[in-house]
Amino acid sequence: MSDSYQIGLPDEQAMVEFGHKIAAATAGKGVIFLLGDLGMGKTTLSRGVLRGCGHQGSVKSPTYTLVEPYEVGDQRIYHFDLYRLADPEELEFLGIRDYFDEQALCLVEWPEKGRGMLPEPDLIVQIELDGLGRSLSLVPKTEYGRQLADKLLDMKG
Repeated sequence: MSDSYQIGLPDEQAMVEFGHKIAAATAGKGVIFLLGDLGMGKTTLSRGVLRGCGHQGSVKSPTYTLVEPYEVGDQRIYHFDLYRLADPEELEFLGIRDYFDEQALCLVEWPEKGRGMLPEPDLIVQIELDGLGRSLSLVPKTEYGRQLADKLLDMKG
């Protein structure tokens, strides 16, 4: 599964709104890797997903804690930021395997830092600069990921 779908987003508000669409498409389940350089909007997109799931409080980047758990109704959402991870083995001490189950949504920033310790994602979202906006490439890695990408493309308009 290596098809890639492209979506252009003109500004930060569009990134947040696309996060809402991800929330609707996933219904609070799945593993999504967020790739992109510093400042590309990974945390902004995660904030949009959390808001779309109904989270009302603040959303901070879990750069120092590595994971920030959220419970919204019966949904469990885990926002990971592995930027400061020195060694993927550290994730074992975090109890990483406990977070990834079929009833949770896991958003993972900087997943390459946890290589070998993370499960296969359903969907990879690669964020790149595109003028003043962003270009997102959606790369499904599972059949569920393909369904998510299809739903997101249908919601694009």
